[in-house]
Amino acid sequence: MAGRGNPRVAICWLRNDLRYHDNEILLKANSNVDKVLPVYCFDPCHFKGTYHFDFPKTGPHRAKFLLESVADLRNTLRKKGSDLVVRLGQPENILPLLVKSLTDHECHLVYQEEVTKEETDVEKRVKENCHQHGVQIHPLWGMTLYHKADLPFPITRVPDTYTNFRKAVEAQSRVRAPVVMPDCLKPLPSDVDPGQLPSLAQLGVKEQPTNKRTAFPYSGGESHGLNHVKQYLWETDNVATYKETRNGLLGSEYSTKFSPWLAHGCLSPRYIQAEVARYEKERQANQSTYWVLFEMIWRDYFKFVCMKFGDRVFYPSGIMGKRLKWKQDHDMFEKWKEGRTGVPFVDANMRELRETGWMSNRGRQNVASFLIKDMGLDWRLGAEWFESQLMDHDVCSNYGNWNYAAGIGNDPRENRKFNMIKQAFDYDPEGNFVRCWVPELAGLRGGLIHTPWKLSSSQLSSAGVSLGETYPHPILVAPEWSRHQQKGTQGKASSSKGPRQRGIDFYFKSPKM
Repeated sequence: MAGRGNPRVAICWLRNDLRYHDNEILLKANSNVDKVLPVYCFDPCHFKGTYHFDFPKTGPHRAKFLLESVADLRNTLRKKGSDLVVRLGQPENILPLLVKSLTDHECHLVYQEEVTKEETDVEKRVKENCHQHGVQIHPLWGMTLYHKADLPFPITRVPDTYTNFRKAVEAQSRVRAPVVMPDCLKPLPSDVDPGQLPSLAQLGVKEQPTNKRTAFPYSGGESHGLNHVKQYLWETDNVATYKETRNGLLGSEYSTKFSPWLAHGCLSPRYIQAEVARYEKERQANQSTYWVLFEMIWRDYFKFVCMKFGDRVFYPSGIMGKRLKWKQDHDMFEKWKEGRTGVPFVDANMRELRETGWMSNRGRQNVASFLIKDMGLDWRLGAEWFESQLMDHDVCSNYGNWNYAAGIGNDPRENRKFNMIKQAFDYDPEGNFVRCWVPELAGLRGGLIHTPWKLSSSQLSSAGVSLGETYPHPILVAPEWSRHQQKGTQGKASSSKGPRQRGIDFYFKSPKM
């Protein structure tokens, strides 16, 4: 960004990188110009309908988390002697307007590259519009654990299986250390109005109150994410048992819960890796501490797979190009979406998602399998509903996971299907999770809650349940469920039961964390 003459200003266009720590965009700008102008655009396109089915693209839970994250970053930047310029509008229009207002300045645009089509199309339009005003463009990479330049293969040769990818990067690549940020940032140009944060109503989003039953009782923003990393590692040592607890369903501590902050860039994956490495050195290293990094590499893998295959991840045939017949029965889908399938384990997970914007790793695997394998519905219905509702939605992890679940992703195994009843007994043996989210069945004791259609009329009546009235009949009963009826399995559930939804702890979670 070297230059002479007019004062130089770097417009730092922030998107999914809402943090100060380990932020190379802000660091590069601050090192090379006279003025730094961080800016966030609330793009109206993000609050319209999803591509195929017109669900709200950013539902109330993620919209709230986003607003909190932007507000938190603004507060941090003000403490650093700067500010966050906030605008409501499309970046391809807003950023050139900012440039035009900066008369007598040499303008540079610095931003983090994204991967998928909508985001890269916006980048292209931004660059074209800014180039017309003589702006110098500086794209940077900063969303993954492993930098794309450090991969041991070109993007076109990213392996078709996660295992091969992981082994290669672990053996031949290194994770770069987080960059050290300055104590202060250079100020904004004096004549730039920072603007006001919009309300949810201004974004067209109806506010939804926080549900006290949520397993994610946290706020958006870098400061909250950093505090949670500290708590999860250093204050509770929960990281040391992560591999054993990650398939939990109730409570805030069963998994890392890092994924919403990762998805918005409030946490740097390199920072998490560095903290885990420090924990391993200072306290203990075991399978659980490694498994946190294992999941983060899944998150990287989906990013690079999407780079390799482009928009094929959004096609009905997926990245494998497999043409399968998918139904679009919207009445059936509504029952799945609203948690009215009559299958308690499915309904509990779907209600949790709708009410809180969160669902566990195990839940996401099961409801995806039920929609695709049992109901036979178009996987894109599920993917777009998750995109709408999940607080931790990450486009690559979400669509990569749904490709995987539908058997059209880059995974050699086929015909994977979860047995809803076996999964329910394995991971919710006493029915406490179902009882939390399907209270109309709360009178059913123990594991009986998972198969109410198998109970006698007297059992149902004594529990205050009337199938078809207080709770629906099941929309289907798969033949394999009969092997696990009313079975109260004992002991701790194994993390290896059933096929695994990938990268979930840092999204499918989303990436799950």
